[in-house]
Amino acid sequence: MTTVLPQKSGTYTFASQPRSVPQQRKKYREPAAAAAADQNIGDGLYGNIMYDRRIVRGNTYAQHTLPATAQPDPIEIQRQQEIRRRNVARKRARDQLKTRSPEPIEGRKHIDVQTELYLEELSDRVEEADVDCQTDAFLDRPPTPLFIPAKTGRDIATQIYDGDLFDFDLEVKPILEVLVGKTVEQALLEVMEEEELANLRAQQRAFEELRNAEVVETQRLEEQERRHREEKERRMKQQREVLKKERETADKIAARAFAQSYLADLVPSVFGTLSDNGFFYDPVERDVENGFMPWIMEQVEKQIDKSILGRTMIDAIIRDVVKARAAAYFKLEESQRDAERIAQAAQELLDQQLNSDAVEGVDQAEPAAESQPEAVADTGGPVEGEGEEGGGEPDDDE
Repeated sequence: MTTVLPQKSGTYTFASQPRSVPQQRKKYREPAAAAAADQNIGDGLYGNIMYDRRIVRGNTYAQHTLPATAQPDPIEIQRQQEIRRRNVARKRARDQLKTRSPEPIEGRKHIDVQTELYLEELSDRVEEADVDCQTDAFLDRPPTPLFIPAKTGRDIATQIYDGDLFDFDLEVKPILEVLVGKTVEQALLEVMEEEELANLRAQQRAFEELRNAEVVETQRLEEQERRHREEKERRMKQQREVLKKERETADKIAARAFAQSYLADLVPSVFGTLSDNGFFYDPVERDVENGFMPWIMEQVEKQIDKSILGRTMIDAIIRDVVKARAAAYFKLEESQRDAERIAQAAQELLDQQLNSDAVEGVDQAEPAAESQPEAVADTGGPVEGEGEEGGGEPDDDE
């Protein structure tokens, strides 16, 4: 084995020089030398990589090494948190269900005492449990067989008879005495602890009974005091209400007497003043003045408005009739003047025919004389008809 020692110059040198194996070489190392070697291995002073703990040995498939950047599994984290939360809840429930002793009196304090049927060792060591898991189907390399060096030297045997090395009766006596003594001592301690616990329980029961009695008595006194206080408050309230009613009654009586004395001369004067100012009146007369007379006046005004409207309409009708008759008379005069002009023209025409017929013969004069009255009659007919029509219109208008 070679050892590498660091030098100040930064180079490596061998600590052991080549030499022959000694004849009296020991088979195993001393414990001190083994501890020093382990320490040197931890410091990393060996140059042989076979002693470097950072070197992985064995099957690498069975090692579940995670990279430095691997993220933890959230499901596993949640499961661990759920288990931790469940354990805390179970511990809290166990603490709540655990019976507690009453508070100690002044000058004393509680201590933890084992009250179980069987005593157990108390220690700060955390309980551990082994858990196994099934590996994959890959087969690991079989372990390296233990190196057994070749046998050297000579075998020597020694004969030992019964009783030479160990006498059971003699050797077991002190051990048995110690076991029996410890067992008896432990039994006596347990009996004493049981008696002490029984005394403690008896004292606790007596203390609880006394405390319960005191609590009951305190509650009774408090309830009695509460009833007395409520009764006192109720009586005081009733007395205050009685005094208040008496004071109100006295105030009312005094106010009524003062009002009667003050209003003795006031009522007649007030009624006289109201009567003089017209506040007292006959309801029938007031109704006639306020209701009937305004209605009468309103109806009269309506009738007068109707009569004025009728007169206005009659005047308008008369005006229209007069205008129509004036127009009819004007038309009649025009028609008469036209008839006179037509008659004058017919007369002139007749005179001209008479003058021309006088020159002709007698035979021709007679038919002409007979036809002249017909012409005159024919010309006079329309004139008379027009005169009748013109004269008929005024009669219709009238």
